[in-house]
Amino acid sequence: MKILAVSPHLHSGTTTRVLMRDVLIALTPVLLAALYFFRWRALALVLVCVISAVLTELLAARIFKKENKVQDLSAVVTGLLLAFCLPPALPLWMAALGSFFAIFVAKELFGGIGCNIFNPALSGRAFLLASYASFMTTWSRPLDAVTAATPLALAKAGSAVDALTSAAAQAAGQTAVYRDLFWGAVAGSLGETSAAAILLGAAYLFCRRVIDWREPFSYLATVALIMFLAGQAVLFHLLAGGLLLGAFFMSNDYTTTPMSTRGKLIFGIGCGILTSVIRLRGGYPEGVCYAILIMNMFVPLIDRLDLKRQ
Repeated sequence: MKILAVSPHLHSGTTTRVLMRDVLIALTPVLLAALYFFRWRALALVLVCVISAVLTELLAARIFKKENKVQDLSAVVTGLLLAFCLPPALPLWMAALGSFFAIFVAKELFGGIGCNIFNPALSGRAFLLASYASFMTTWSRPLDAVTAATPLALAKAGSAVDALTSAAAQAAGQTAVYRDLFWGAVAGSLGETSAAAILLGAAYLFCRRVIDWREPFSYLATVALIMFLAGQAVLFHLLAGGLLLGAFFMSNDYTTTPMSTRGKLIFGIGCGILTSVIRLRGGYPEGVCYAILIMNMFVPLIDRLDLKRQ
């Protein structure tokens, strides 16, 4: 349990349901982009993940004999975020299994909302990647569903991001590469391809003051700095893969991130370092999921050490 400070405390009047509703509104542009680029497969995956998450929440409430909290919408958000982390062609039964793991194992076995250690949606993704690696690394191009590699996978195969951007520049111009990354006309998970949609949703969350700027911006700034020092294409790494989705919608989860200002910065920097190391030196082209999950483990330590300094 996290302890903020001694009493008295002020209640803002904001409930979990209100916060989750705002997150769902912010994710609407991402959902619309996924539906446009991946059509019925996106709709099917989203429905399966969300329905499975809600049913698992109901099942957990029955098994553990506790109050049913489906109405707080947290299970809906988890299911939607998990769907956004999945490749379009993933079999639907695997998506349902991932939702079950995210809710029942990563959330409810730890005590439910507010008690879980790891981000549930990313835990579900990590479980599926470990269990069904071939399915979780099979991607398709937007609109035509033809199998294709993600930009990060192409860059990893070429041993350098510059190799990808140079090849693309020779074919259609380097500007076209970044335009596709920005709008979403690239292979990838449902919710990670359109940077424009993610940024629009993030702007809404900032306007509503749902999220703090420290985690996402320290996360992105750290990745940008490391990639610059490594001689990589900074803008490419910021736009490609799940970095923006992870930074704005997962790195600032209330339960699995630090409470203090300094702790949030440390968390974001740690996520940035781990993501960069995995992308540059690891065998896996993406690093956002594991970076956030690894930093989730250090949140109790960060909170404890930071509170002692105060």
